[in-house]
Amino acid sequence: METPYIRIEDTGRVIPLRHGVTTVGRAVGADVRLADPSVSALHAEIVRRGPFVYVSDLGLSRTGTRVNGYLVGRWLLSSGDVIAFGAARCRVGGIPADDSGATAEPAGRTVPELTRREAEVVALLCRRGQTADAFVAPATAREIAAELVVTEAAVKGHLLRLYQKFGIAKGPDRRLRLANEVVALGLVQPVQPPVPALPPAGSQHASGPQPAISPRPVPATPLSRRTLEPAVACG
Repeated sequence: METPYIRIEDTGRVIPLRHGVTTVGRAVGADVRLADPSVSALHAEIVRRGPFVYVSDLGLSRTGTRVNGYLVGRWLLSSGDVIAFGAARCRVGGIPADDSGATAEPAGRTVPELTRREAEVVALLCRRGQTADAFVAPATAREIAAELVVTEAAVKGHLLRLYQKFGIAKGPDRRLRLANEVVALGLVQPVQPPVPALPPAGSQHASGPQPAISPRPVPATPLSRRTLEPAVACG
């Protein structure tokens, strides 16, 4: 498409962006209607002014708006940008490259104050992080309870309070969304998987065809507090 547009990733639906304001939300009257429960009734606006297109979060949701993983208030868009309204993702296209200017700075986000136990739960939740951007799977409540030597019910209680503090709405993959939010705010650094050592040059193992190595999941190992320590003020 030649005109600027967004594509809803879940459905593949393409919506052209008209001049002026395009509203995004869960309500029936929104121009771009997203049924995900993490999206508010009126969540954000996408504004097209001349050759420029920007997204503006309306501050009416608990989940906010992200562009390429950054929580934003207002952001000048370029083709290829991924906008997340809560858990619903859309991709931007049709904006000429030479029309893209400098983007606005991500909006600040207040980091909630955590108790010592909540900080420990957060750190253990994120221990399976493979990169700084995403998780294969966060730790379960049972695994966290085993590490802390407490009941699973106690951990679930802490998780419920953490969902409230970080504004994680009810819905699927709630622990995953909490873990990604914690990493996005820089509260913990995910553990990187070990890099396998290569055989020395000239060794008999370095010559000849090498067997294909299938990816294997990183085993769950006891958390090292020195390796993964929450950078939060504990209450």
